[in-house]
Order: sequence, then structure tokens, then C-alpha cells
Amino acid sequence: MPVAAQSDGAPAEQDTADGPDPRRWKALAVCLVAGFMTLLDVSIVNVALPSIKEGLHTPESDLQWVLSGYALSFGLFLIPAGRLGDARGRRAVFMVGLTLFTLASAACGAAQTSLWLVVARLIQGAAGGLISPQISALIQQMFSGRERGKAFGAFGTVVGISTAVGPLLGGLLIQAAGAQEGWRWVFFVNLPLGAVCLLLARRLLPDTPSAGRVRARDLDPLGILLLGGGVLALLLPFVQAQQWPGDEKYLLLIVAAALLFAFVQWEGRCPKGGVQPVIDLSLFRVRSYWLGCLLILLYFAGFTSIFFISTLYLQSGLHYSALLAGVAITPFALGSGASAGIGGKLVDRFGRPLVAIGLTMVVVGLVGTVIAVHQVPGRGVGWAMAAPLLLAGLGSGLVIAPNQTLTLSQVPVNRAGSAGGTLQTGQRVGSAVGIAAVGSVFFAQVGPNGWNSAFDHGLVVSVGFVVVALVIALADVIAGRRDRTRQS
Repeated sequence: MPVAAQSDGAPAEQDTADGPDPRRWKALAVCLVAGFMTLLDVSIVNVALPSIKEGLHTPESDLQWVLSGYALSFGLFLIPAGRLGDARGRRAVFMVGLTLFTLASAACGAAQTSLWLVVARLIQGAAGGLISPQISALIQQMFSGRERGKAFGAFGTVVGISTAVGPLLGGLLIQAAGAQEGWRWVFFVNLPLGAVCLLLARRLLPDTPSAGRVRARDLDPLGILLLGGGVLALLLPFVQAQQWPGDEKYLLLIVAAALLFAFVQWEGRCPKGGVQPVIDLSLFRVRSYWLGCLLILLYFAGFTSIFFISTLYLQSGLHYSALLAGVAITPFALGSGASAGIGGKLVDRFGRPLVAIGLTMVVVGLVGTVIAVHQVPGRGVGWAMAAPLLLAGLGSGLVIAPNQTLTLSQVPVNRAGSAGGTLQTGQRVGSAVGIAAVGSVFFAQVGPNGWNSAFDHGLVVSVGFVVVALVIALADVIAGRRDRTRQS
């Protein structure tokens, strides 16, 4: 989702003294293509997972890391990358990130082992985290007034399109190149796009007038290490559930709690020591903000994991081709894209109840998907899933963008960049946690009980995340009504 990119709350540069940059719309196109690439790699890889498993003899834990590792490294780099772009120049950081992303894509496509692929995906995610904040910041810099709204609207459209076409494009590439090696082209497709974008970025993207030097402490490296280590320790017992027998692995949850506690303590002390924290904890004194952040973290844990287990179930369990699996899960993305614009228009009128309605639709749609799997046997499941997934997608469009608007609505303008970056970091961390948790339940059921049972159990966990998000939304609605009653 597009977020305000000024991580430190500094005002964005506006038009130059000579007027707006005449190349700004061409520069925007370069930004949008780069954004499309980084977001496409979230969804396109899902349909490639069974082919990756077969081609590289990949264990289930590594399949989870292919997705959750990308999301985690992407999220951890968002805020420091925004600061780095503000300080050292957005074009320069954009080009470094794009170069790294393109090279990492080549490494993913050339992978000879699952470990190779996982490491390359971690680097690719970090590169995506470098690119994403520069896009929003460049839009802030190049456009103003009504034009800025149009530019952010175009970025929002690209977000929706990348999600919708990912499964289909991945399926088409694998269909054309073959199941054994077709998954490699899911990554290689980034190479020509990245090369062209790099050439055009150097020519079209503007410099950052305020760019200068940046101290390492301004990027809060210790905070990033503590947060990353804490989330990693939290994920490991679930991702490695099948590979690490015994209950000793769950002792890592204590390590995770200790690291995350240390992270909170460190972030609280940062301002006193003159260090800019990776997450501004003072923002969480605003009720609508911390509730919105928690809601979206849980929601991303629920809905991103649906694509992970659905493609595995359809391809490995029901022997769908990658293309047919992509078609089967496309209704969710289409529904989300169709209702996102409507949600943006209605959020000012209905507020948090709109998000609660959307979450309710997602829960009903996912429960309907479970029922469809039981009612329609065999390969007809894909058709039976279409309607409930469409309903869930329509609900999703009423959740993500409206929640962002509401979550940031009471945040002071001078801290909007930091708040937006933290919100998006929560989305990526939520994705990583959800894939780990749902994947561990899914793979635990595949062996003894078969693919149908595994899909059922995985969906129950996904629905559970969304239900908790719904409870949070309802709590915010009730608290808001109480506040209005007291004020009247």
C-alpha cells in the first residue's frame, strides 16, 4: 500500500523554483514499474511453490522461508531505507535497491539448492524494502496538490494489479516453460524490467536537494537487529516444526520474548540518546493508531497465508496445473481490487464500522471456502471456491486501504512518515508470522490425514487471525462510540 515516505516526518520537497519537473510523469512510470516488480514477487511466487519443491527437492520449511523470508526482510528495511533515501538521495537509494533486486532475482532463478534460493529471497526482500519507500517519497517530491492525489492513486492501482495478475502470470510462465524449470522464469521475468528501469531511473528521476550525510546511528541498527532477531526466533519453531522433533524448539519463544522486550526498551531510550528509533513508540499512545497497527498485522497474517496453502493444496493435492491454480485463486485478488476504490470513498463516511464489515465478509468467505472443499469432491473444488473467495476478496478491499486511512487519521502530520512506515512494517511482519503459523499446521496434517484435512486445518488458523482482527475492529468501534457519548 502507498504510505507517506518521510520516515522522520520532514517536509517533502515541492516543485522547483522553475515550476514542476516536466519529466515527472515519465519518472512516475519508472517508479510504478519498480513498485510493480517488488509487489508482484509477493503473489507470483505462490503458484511456483510446488514446482520449486519438485525441481530443488525443497523441504516444507524452506518453502515457507521462500515466502516469509521475503516478507520479513522487506518489512525490516522499510523505515531505515526511507531515512537513508531522505538523507543520501532517493534516486541513488532507488537505483541501489533496484540493482540489488534485479541481481537477487537472477540469483533466485539460477538457484541450485533450496538454501541458495532462500538466501537470494532474503536479499531480494531487503532490496524491495529499499525501493518501496523511495517511490512514495519521490511522488511527494515531484507532485503537489491534485496531481499528487492522482499519482498516489496510480500507485494504488499498481498495488491492486500486481496482486491480481501475480498468480495468473506465474501460472502462464510455468505453463509455457514447463513444470520442472518454469518456476525459474517467475524470477527471470524481473531481469529485463529491472535493466530498463535502471537506465530510465538514472535519466528521469530527480535528485534530492536536501541530501547529505547520514550517521549509522540514525538508521537504528541495534533496533533493527533486535526486532529482526525477535521475529526470527518467533518464526523458527513453527517453520521448522517438522524438521526439529521434540518440544525443545519452543524454548525459542522465550528468546523471542526477551529480544522483543529488549527492542521495546531500546526504542524507548533512543530519543534520550539522540538516536532516531526504527519505531516511534510514542505513536502507540494514540488509540486508533495502535489498534489499527495490531489489526492489520493480524489481518495480513490471515489473508496472505491463504494463498500459500491454497496453491499447495490445489497443485500438490488435487494436481492442478500452475495456471489452473492461479485462475482458481484469482477471484480473491479481483474482488479486493474491485472494492478497494469503493472502500477509499466510503471510509470518511462510515469509519471503522466499514473495516468491521469488510472483515466479516472475509470471515464468511473463508468459512464458505472450507464448506466448498467438503461439498464438492475432486477437481471441481476450484470452481466451488470461486464464489466464497470472491466474497472474501470484496471484504479485503474494505479493510486494507480504509484501515490505513483510519489508523493514520489522528497521527500528527510531522510524524506521518514514521507512522506510515511502521504500519507497513507491521503488514510484512504479519505476513511472515502468518505463513509460519499456518504453514506449520498445514504441513503437520498433510502426512497423516491427507491434503483435504491439511487445507481445512490451515484455513481454520487463517480464519482465526482474521476473527481476532475483527474483534479489534469492533473494540475500536465501541470505544469510539463511548468517546462520542462522553463528549455530547
